[in-house]
Amino acid sequence: MEEITVNLGPRSYPILVGAGALRTVGRRLSALAPGRRTAVVSDRSVLTRYGPTVAESLRGAGFSVTEILVPEGEAAKTLAVAERCWDDCLTAGLDRTSTLLALGGGAVGDLAGFVAATYMRGIPFVQLPTTLLAQVDASIGGKAAIDHPRAKNLIGAFHQPLMVVVDPDVLSTLPDSEFRSGLAEVVKHGIILDAAYFSDLEAHVAEIISKDLPTLERIIAVSCRLKGRIVEADEREGGPRATLNYGHTVGHALEAVTSYSRWLHGEAVSLGIVAAALIAERLGVTDAETVRRQVSLLRALGLPVSFSAPAPHVIVEAISRDKKARDGKVPFVLAPRIGEFRLVFDIPADLVASVLAEMQKGAG
Repeated sequence: MEEITVNLGPRSYPILVGAGALRTVGRRLSALAPGRRTAVVSDRSVLTRYGPTVAESLRGAGFSVTEILVPEGEAAKTLAVAERCWDDCLTAGLDRTSTLLALGGGAVGDLAGFVAATYMRGIPFVQLPTTLLAQVDASIGGKAAIDHPRAKNLIGAFHQPLMVVVDPDVLSTLPDSEFRSGLAEVVKHGIILDAAYFSDLEAHVAEIISKDLPTLERIIAVSCRLKGRIVEADEREGGPRATLNYGHTVGHALEAVTSYSRWLHGEAVSLGIVAAALIAERLGVTDAETVRRQVSLLRALGLPVSFSAPAPHVIVEAISRDKKARDGKVPFVLAPRIGEFRLVFDIPADLVASVLAEMQKGAG
């Protein structure tokens, strides 16, 4: 079992990566000495598959367990669902010493983190991510949120977990589309943070696609370490952490204008990465080979690199509502070279629209 520490002073916590890790949740939580009441937030399919393992581990360590069912995917991230969760927490008698555990993908983690951050002004929280996307990205860093109809993750808070428990075994049952979605975040980490890691991904595409467990454990641990390093440097996204939004400016806009129903998050991010790479090339920030490597790896991993709709001007208008905007200016993270990043403001809207139109031609 590999343990990676996110050093945030009194808010520091471990990320535990290893096969069978879910069976150790109770023992590890007990060592952190919270209260004895817990609630596990999950959707029905994940709870059916992994809930018994987590509940047995918790009860074996002396915890009481309440299960809180929420919808699957982005449908969980609404104020109405959060309100039902608050009601369930009250009914279960949870207090400020109780622990909320998020068992599921990124959407469940976002919602449960938001509920934990706001219930009684904040209660302990544990991430138990069951998708690749959540394991390498969404579960780390304490960003919790629900969606607004006009923008993704607009209503939220920073609330660091007590710990993150990553069990790569669960990926064997993850649908291929969800698995590929998570790979977009893995690729993103290599592009902006670690050229050697990106090269490792290029060299082991076959093992990654086949879900070879040792390969997955290795790349998950590296991604967790890279994400943790950025969070340590910038807990509340005031500076370097904004680089983790590579591909997300266009990706989030694509999700918002299609009501979060057309693409999985990682698929939208993949398209956003391609857009960012092409924008960087148009601006002279990067070269054609850097663009080619990004697009080629995404395509090899089964992720989309072009799309047919919606219209570019609709996407550009959605970008203007991005929550990362400062004084009306939306920053784009660009990659001059693999393993490097640059934050750029004031990218002309017509340039963005032109790149999106180019991507749509590629889908024809």
